[in-house]
Amino acid sequence: MKFMSKPRIAFLGLGIMGSGMARRLLTNGFPLAVFNRNTEKSKPFAAEGAQVADSPREAAERAEVIISMVADDNASRILWLGEHGALAAAKPGVVCIECSTVTVGWVRELCAAAVSRGGEFLDAPVTGSKTHAAAGELSFIVGGNAATVEKARPVLAAMSKTILPIGPVGSGALLKLINNFVCGVQIAALAEAMAMIERSGLDRTKALEIIVNGAPGSPLVKTVSARMTAPDYTPNFLLRLMAKDLGYAIEEGGKLSVDMATAAAALGVFQNGIAAGHGEKDIAAVAEPFRSGRVNK
Repeated sequence: MKFMSKPRIAFLGLGIMGSGMARRLLTNGFPLAVFNRNTEKSKPFAAEGAQVADSPREAAERAEVIISMVADDNASRILWLGEHGALAAAKPGVVCIECSTVTVGWVRELCAAAVSRGGEFLDAPVTGSKTHAAAGELSFIVGGNAATVEKARPVLAAMSKTILPIGPVGSGALLKLINNFVCGVQIAALAEAMAMIERSGLDRTKALEIIVNGAPGSPLVKTVSARMTAPDYTPNFLLRLMAKDLGYAIEEGGKLSVDMATAAAALGVFQNGIAAGHGEKDIAAVAEPFRSGRVNK
């Protein structure tokens, strides 16, 4: 059954992506309650018309849709099932949407918990960056019941340009991890290539023109190479979160008996970046250990 009017939404997690997504919901006139562990990130939303809750449970008390956008399995678990978790206050019929990049196992566990409380569930991770979130141009990769997808479509549409249902619960989470592991491998390779170019004495501008406009020149390579060149490591996607995603992808690949050799190599590159102190910077900072010679063998 579709919502008769704009549903009340609880949005949990106001980080780089979540803040932009929540603002799109406000812009589109959805009644909104927000929660963020760091309360400083919540304060601006009060001035913009949102209810600022002191806990996920408080945010969810009147919600017809609950959305989570946080860093990992642990953060998601605390928001939904912790001592003051959102599901404790969830009403029958509530649509629970997990947009975080998390494991398939956790998504399925969370779905079971939501359904046991009379709710509906979608795993709907996104592709896109901070700028896409702010502009409402994300793409949702959705796992779940088709009727629930249609019920939630107006909410998802307010934050996106594309909504792609791909199968049962867990499908969205798995494809997002595959997507991000391919991205991580590309970025790790680009970091090595950048070091080769710079140390060899090649004209970097001309070399990168060949790479970004040729076969390797994916949109990601074009964007990240510009940040590496600047260098500008203002966070769009935290380096440490790419390492987390690669680890999750390797775990899922293992369950499918896939030897994730390139993902494992890329994870090592990102772990070097974290060890060198770049974990809270943009993914492009993974180039710095190669530049400084601080790459673990």
